[in-house]
Amino acid sequence: MAYRKLGRDNKHRRSMLATLTKQVIMNESITTTDTRAKEVRKFVDKMITYGKRGDLISRRKALAFLHNDTVAVNKVFNELTKRYENRNGGYTQILKVGERRGDNSLMSILRLVVEEEPVKEEKKTAKRTTKKKKEEE
Repeated sequence: MAYRKLGRDNKHRRSMLATLTKQVIMNESITTTDTRAKEVRKFVDKMITYGKRGDLISRRKALAFLHNDTVAVNKVFNELTKRYENRNGGYTQILKVGERRGDNSLMSILRLVVEEEPVKEEKKTAKRTTKKKKEEE
């Protein structure tokens, strides 16, 4: 199979995945079981890809999956697409937390990747030129 069934029937699984996807989009981080995090990652990446396309059909597909939650869809199409415009996938990361106390199921944190701005190094050439100037004097 191409997906995990997560021990639920089709309607419940689809609703659960849509809800978890909305929570990741709105809060940018959730704590859930490892298998759910791996499955939700696909849908979050798909929603951001829809946002990067930006056309009407993509917006309607995102609205249909997220149960007509316009706040979440607007966040995807306005904020997240600007954040990930130079990234070609891999918008989420999964961090392993440990076992849940009650049933020892593996827990993970699913969060959106934080884009780090490139650090500008101080100009080393300026130091070298000052040394050369001192040698010439």
